[in-house]
Amino acid sequence: MSRQLGKHICSEFIGVRLQGITRHQLLLHQDIPYTSHNSAACLDLLFEDAISERFFSFVTDFVASKSAPGSDPGVCISFADRVTKTVQSFGSSAQKSVLTKSLAAGLAEDEDIFLQELGGTGQGIIGALAAVGLRAAGYDGRFIELAGIRDLKGVVKVSDILSNTGIIRILDESGKDIPADDLVNTFDWVRPGLLDDQPVLYTKPDPSGKPGMWVPLMEREK
Repeated sequence: MSRQLGKHICSEFIGVRLQGITRHQLLLHQDIPYTSHNSAACLDLLFEDAISERFFSFVTDFVASKSAPGSDPGVCISFADRVTKTVQSFGSSAQKSVLTKSLAAGLAEDEDIFLQELGGTGQGIIGALAAVGLRAAGYDGRFIELAGIRDLKGVVKVSDILSNTGIIRILDESGKDIPADDLVNTFDWVRPGLLDDQPVLYTKPDPSGKPGMWVPLMEREK
């Protein structure tokens, strides 16, 4: 749904560009109701002009109408530079502890951040606020939408990946950049992560042992 939302926002509002969408994994716990994996998505949008009031209603109406039956949708909207360390810490806590929607609502009010329940138990606001905090921190999650990543097929040269996608760096397991002439077997599925607020693809040597061949470190989610 987050990818659909991003597409509709860009077609509906002139001067808005989708820079990427990240998925953030939150705590899996028996006391937390969720429809799939208790993950939350964050859209990174660039605005040429000020955000209109219609933007807020457009986003909330879209999420409410497209959410799965029985889910607990919520929406959080904030400028990145207004997401404080406190909100970032809330996001980190949501990956380790069972939090309450009253805590999320209170924090959003204190920080003057738009946060709205859109049905169900209302607990979706916890994940919505957490995703914003984690994305703003710049070191969590993986991109499910980023320029060029869904066009990568088969074996691709490192330099071509860097030239044709939004991926900034391609690293080995130790964090070292791999050579531009090396190859990556994408297996038609590339989902870079965040490092210092930049899209980075982590890789490991191809299990075949072929020199100069790499595979994405993160495997496809089952």
